[in-house]
Amino acid sequence: MAIKGTTIKEALAKFEEKEGTKASEAKVVKLYAQIPPIEKMDASLSTLTNCEQLALSTNTIEKIANLNGLKNLKILSLGRNNIKSLNGLEAVADTLEELWISYNLIEKLKGIQVLKKMKVLYMANNNVKAWEEFNKLGELPSLVDLVFVGNPLEEKSSAEGDYRDRVVKVLSRLKKLDGDPVVRTDDED
Repeated sequence: MAIKGTTIKEALAKFEEKEGTKASEAKVVKLYAQIPPIEKMDASLSTLTNCEQLALSTNTIEKIANLNGLKNLKILSLGRNNIKSLNGLEAVADTLEELWISYNLIEKLKGIQVLKKMKVLYMANNNVKAWEEFNKLGELPSLVDLVFVGNPLEEKSSAEGDYRDRVVKVLSRLKKLDGDPVVRTDDED
């Protein structure tokens, strides 16, 4: 018999017990590395109306969903899951400033352009292979910090020696790439 995953509702009950506070009132809600892991972002998330930082990393989540009630969400941590697409982020497009989504299965960046306030994107070790996909990040006017190492595109382009130059051309406001400051020469400004 397969073990059923932890539901968001169960994880929130554990969180409340551990923290001694109501999840609906908390600004930071940590539901990472549940045992058994969380498999679905279910409707219980909508109760987190005060949440500014939500950690759901190290679970087995496949889809981003049910973020509608999180009207104050600034940081969403979904690293080390099984997420294949960025659909579902439009619900937090007006508030999200940081998306931590490294170690997932993302190949396409469709849907990311709605995140106009996003400053930080950590998406190392995913499956992005094409510059056509990467170029969608150019539609993010606030993006200043990107971690993209470990994607097939980065690995191939780094081997060819033009990765940093190409990234800086696409993302003109970037200040940090893969943990290192972006240094521009005067003729690039």
